Amino acid sequence: MRTAYSVETVRTAERELMTRLPEGALMQRAAAGLAAACADLLGRVYGSRVVLLVGSGDNGGDALYAGARLARRGAGVTAVLLAPERAHAGGLAVLRRAGGRVVSADGTEGARGVEELVERADLVIDGIVGIGGKGGLRPDAVPLAAAAERSRGAVVAVDLPSGVDADTGEVRGVAVRADLTVTFGTHKPGLLIDPAREYAGSVRLVDIGLELPAEPELEALQHADVERLLPVPRAESDKYRRGVVGIAAGSARYPGAAVLAVAGALRGGAGAVRYVGPAGDAVITRFPETLVSDHGPKHAGRVQAWVVGPGAGDDAATVGEVLAADVPVLVDADGLRLAEAGVVRARRAPTLMTPHAGEAAALLGVDRADVEGGRLAAVRELAGRYGATVLLKGSTTLVADSGGGAVRVNPTGTSWLATAGSGDVLSGLAGSLLAAGLSAVDAGSVGAYVHGLAGRLAADGAPVGAHDVAEAVPEAWRNVFG
Repeated sequence: MRTAYSVETVRTAERELMTRLPEGALMQRAAAGLAAACADLLGRVYGSRVVLLVGSGDNGGDALYAGARLARRGAGVTAVLLAPERAHAGGLAVLRRAGGRVVSADGTEGARGVEELVERADLVIDGIVGIGGKGGLRPDAVPLAAAAERSRGAVVAVDLPSGVDADTGEVRGVAVRADLTVTFGTHKPGLLIDPAREYAGSVRLVDIGLELPAEPELEALQHADVERLLPVPRAESDKYRRGVVGIAAGSARYPGAAVLAVAGALRGGAGAVRYVGPAGDAVITRFPETLVSDHGPKHAGRVQAWVVGPGAGDDAATVGEVLAADVPVLVDADGLRLAEAGVVRARRAPTLMTPHAGEAAALLGVDRADVEGGRLAAVRELAGRYGATVLLKGSTTLVADSGGGAVRVNPTGTSWLATAGSGDVLSGLAGSLLAAGLSAVDAGSVGAYVHGLAGRLAADGAPVGAHDVAEAVPEAWRNVFG
């Protein structure tokens, strides 16, 4: 399990560790890891041109000490100080002794001269702002961030790209775009959540010895976690032990939504799939193993979980009937609009809601941009408002439980999954996991993981359709068990 912790938690752990270490030892650990990562990226350190963008905080100190290590290996290192009077004194002294050069961002070089230094560098180290930064870069740092983006060399961020919010993943203003972020002690939420994640590039974690609490702010499943959670039938399993999922989806206008949700459920390991709705002919033609009923959810037969909403149009009665069932329910697409918040809150069985950003914005009464810019806050607010588990789909899919605790972020996926019907497949897949007995949080996060992996495998760098994603789920499953 990959975990991320808030700035406050990290700061507390750092203070506790520093009381047991010699003065400056923690910064030296960070600088050593940063220098090693930079050397790996450069390949040949001797003769390379390295520019440090140095702010007034400890990130600037980390950059200066790492720059000194690179200078001792033969790199030509120049530190650009944004606040010369507040730059880390110890780091400056060590850099100078190692042969490094120091200039001021607004000094004799001139603004254009400093920008040219950055543009010609083989490596730019961003040590402008640390993990406590809020609200984007200050105006004097913006030209340097732009020059770094124009640079022919790689950009390495110290702990977090300057200008992004470490706790929320929000980017309010201009921020540095890194090719690599070297983060210390633990991941920060902003490194795993868009839009900040887009600015981080690849992420390398350097262990500096922090002792962190058992419960993180954010967690991301890995293959081993998913392998442990995926239900595998045993010798004594029958269809009910494997899980029977009901799909109440589709309409005369959107029969394909029903077909795709059923496909996701069947490929997701359900022992049986019961379908109710007006798309029965389309479903049975494509999947003859489906148990089709035209008498509504109450008379469909025994199910252990329901999926309701994909392509449902305005069928509020069916949504209400499913929500009244005393089994886990996944609500998606049109069902989200038709589900009353009070009814969802009153349910005793688990509820998993799976909106995309536009649907989440409608439920919260805000603009879509507000959700996309503050995904972590949005998924938590929705979970609390509905008393449900919420899976917020998108470039970084998040799963939050109404009871609080760590929010899960999905590390798989591909931009090729942004295609019509992909969410219907995910609904069926996650619904089958609910029917198999997984909790709503596990069903949502495991479903998103396998769905994302299936999307990668199906696309393989080319356009992909939702039906292709469904067909790739078994391959993704086998990939997990490796």
